[in-house]
Amino acid sequence: MGKLKGEYIILQNEQFYLKGYKDFANERLKIEDYRGNIEHIFSTIRKLQKEDYVHKTIVKCRTKSVPSFLGQGYMLEGCIPGYFLGGDAYFLCKYHDQKRFTSSMWVEEDKQLEEVWKKDGDIENKGVITPSIRKATTLDAKKLATFYASVFPIYPVPIDNPDYVKDQMEENTIFYCIETDGQIIAAASAEINMAYRNAEITDCATLSSHRKGGYMYDIIQSLENELVSKGIFCSYSIARALSFGMNAVLHKSGYSYQGRLKNNCYIYDKIEDMNVWSKDLSALSAGKSALSAGN
Repeated sequence: MGKLKGEYIILQNEQFYLKGYKDFANERLKIEDYRGNIEHIFSTIRKLQKEDYVHKTIVKCRTKSVPSFLGQGYMLEGCIPGYFLGGDAYFLCKYHDQKRFTSSMWVEEDKQLEEVWKKDGDIENKGVITPSIRKATTLDAKKLATFYASVFPIYPVPIDNPDYVKDQMEENTIFYCIETDGQIIAAASAEINMAYRNAEITDCATLSSHRKGGYMYDIIQSLENELVSKGIFCSYSIARALSFGMNAVLHKSGYSYQGRLKNNCYIYDKIEDMNVWSKDLSALSAGKSALSAGN
């Protein structure tokens, strides 16, 4: 891992608005938001794509402009229902390098996903009582950074940097963790987009010596409860397609598979495909309201 290597983009004039990120570390151009004249938007994106680092372009696309992006040669790879204040977001992608387009593990990942869908029982727990879960604070930034560095040799963002972790906490990202004997053994975060009232469940990690204990399932539940308390009902996660455990946890947590992002980012030890999962938390909120009324 290392320093964040990228540059945020905000471009606007009387014709359009475009917000994105030049992701040098993962060799991709990300278009996070846009509005206005679609032809001017396409023209601007084409200019941005000419930079050498761009091996893939990924756009969070609104429903009404999906046909326009398909007409420009983009491919649909995933969806997040309810992302834009209730409106769906579609991942439209274009490749600029043949190696980036080719995924050697795609069929194997499909087979693994089939096995994930078959696991409908309780989260496996080897009879061990789950340690207390708590919300992390900026005082935990160094401890969290050390923990993540021990789990991920490579990660898309510099989460091994305490300053980065602290900055994320101060910018609407919630971290929850589980400790034993003062050591963090599992952690995850919810990165909140207040403008569109959604959150990404991310930075999910458990020490290898403590896996299969159901800890991540419990952490995700804690994150979801806080999101609902903040009026956030669109929750999604992007998980390594090769991680059976993480995909199984999301499936058992009530998330629905919404597609796969090919060769999306560098994580763990190489560039990998990432599965998209989403969940409507309003059902969770309704259940709590009914329970409260019953009491």
